[in-house]
Amino acid sequence: MNNPNINTKNEILPLPKIESVAQISNLASFLRSNSSIDSPSKLNMMTVNFPLTPNRPRIMDRYRYKDTRRNSNLNEGKQTRKKDRNNSCSIAKSESHNQKTLDSVTDYDSNETSDIEDEISPRLKEQVNKQNFTDFCVRNIEYAEHGRKEIQIAEQEMPGLMSLRRRAEGDKPLKGAKISGCTHITAQIAVLIETLIRLGSEVRWAACNIYSTQNEVAAALAQENIPIFAWTNETDEEFWWCISKALNINGSSDWLPNMILDDGGDLTYYCQKQMTSVFNSLKGIVEESVTGIHRLYQMSRSGLLTIPALNVNDSVTKTKFDNLYLCKESVIDSLKRCTDTMLGGKQVLICGYGEVGKGCCQSLKSVGCLIYVTEIDPICALQACMDGFKVVRLEEVIKQMDIVITATGNKSVITREHVEKLKTGAILCNMGHSNTEIDIDSLQQPDIIWDDVRLNVQHLTFPSGKRVTLIAEGRIMNLCCSSVPSFFISITASAQALGLIDLFHAPCGKYKNDVYLLPKKMDEYVASLHLPAFDAHLTELNDDQCQYLGINKSGPFKPNYYRY
Repeated sequence: MNNPNINTKNEILPLPKIESVAQISNLASFLRSNSSIDSPSKLNMMTVNFPLTPNRPRIMDRYRYKDTRRNSNLNEGKQTRKKDRNNSCSIAKSESHNQKTLDSVTDYDSNETSDIEDEISPRLKEQVNKQNFTDFCVRNIEYAEHGRKEIQIAEQEMPGLMSLRRRAEGDKPLKGAKISGCTHITAQIAVLIETLIRLGSEVRWAACNIYSTQNEVAAALAQENIPIFAWTNETDEEFWWCISKALNINGSSDWLPNMILDDGGDLTYYCQKQMTSVFNSLKGIVEESVTGIHRLYQMSRSGLLTIPALNVNDSVTKTKFDNLYLCKESVIDSLKRCTDTMLGGKQVLICGYGEVGKGCCQSLKSVGCLIYVTEIDPICALQACMDGFKVVRLEEVIKQMDIVITATGNKSVITREHVEKLKTGAILCNMGHSNTEIDIDSLQQPDIIWDDVRLNVQHLTFPSGKRVTLIAEGRIMNLCCSSVPSFFISITASAQALGLIDLFHAPCGKYKNDVYLLPKKMDEYVASLHLPAFDAHLTELNDDQCQYLGINKSGPFKPNYYRY
């Protein structure tokens, strides 16, 4: 594979001091010596009602194609757009070279592909990259050049992950690792995928969300001979087919995964059901979402988890930076891109005041929204009150809300009964990972008309004439409808890479068949990788101070029970 270009700015970035970086000659040995062997899952009191059945809720794409749309005006709109696009193409042919160049760049936009191309499944296309490699399935391999530019931009804003790549590339700590991955396919995740390859692993990849894939990025990865199976607007059947390809089911027996990197638990679930013997032989799983972690804890309690798993979602670096700060910066961008709505003075209901909910509340409050919060946890509810937000029950305020955002990780938080009480023009969306928070099945009824008004935005018209705006059919809004800051993804991706290295090199017996939190030392190491981007300089303790506090000069600096 051709090495992606690394920006000069990242090359001269100073490396942080961990315990005197020179002492960390081998990353794998460093992780072995600092990994926790205490499983937190036995202490976890969370009640999980997430069913381990083939019917795990995923929205059927019954509105995507013309023969399954309920209302004919969608078809008329598509025909009009097709004529307009054809007219635009004929005009463009007679324009200047600069205009042609602009058009060619626009053609790479994964959200602006033609109607004809959208209706042809990539599975029916025969595509070959420049090296005659065919083991991939993407929307259009011709988007690769633009996708490579997107990846290079992301690399500039992912200093920690790029620093980890440079440090460990020579040691190849993942040599021999065969990783099946199922995550969002974005430019930031492409940097992670290519980092794992540069560290010695072989990968196969699928998307964890049918809407969030950047087609040009998927094409760029395929151009580098990476087996990737993902495109925007997959059907349910296509989604599971892509996951089966990521696991190489019915493929060559020379390639079977020995590790899984998952986001949501779908790949883990599919492997455990369809490839039981392979699943039982895996070295481990790294999971980053609350939905996937719920399922792993459930599997652990029921005895179905036969391999160790690392819980990245509840690591400090993921919780405090990805969940809180990323959502804080992306929720407004998502709402603006989708609806063009003014936010000042709007009444907004945030369901859940965890780290995601906190980030959303802080961001929307800053632009003048009036925030209400629903919460089941008295501690989180008290935090919301102390932060100046009114804690209410859903039924008390639903009729007055302009915007409703779910961020609970639960299911059926918003049902049809709730939606029917919303005012006309209200916006309904989800910032949690799972698409179960809004009960879409209850809204997919013959008496409710669904209108596609723009990409990932639907108008739901009820028999009473009331119209509600639904974003991304209840899937995670910021990844489906906007871009997220690359820096935050760098933090989570670094933790994922270190988790894979740790599990891959773990000696037999170190980890039992259970779910483990990321070791505190590893969390601190991830954070230290990103400090040079801010020209931050850590204070160092002297021996007397270390003795007084009872800690090592190189950390960890906080006990596992410390709440940041």
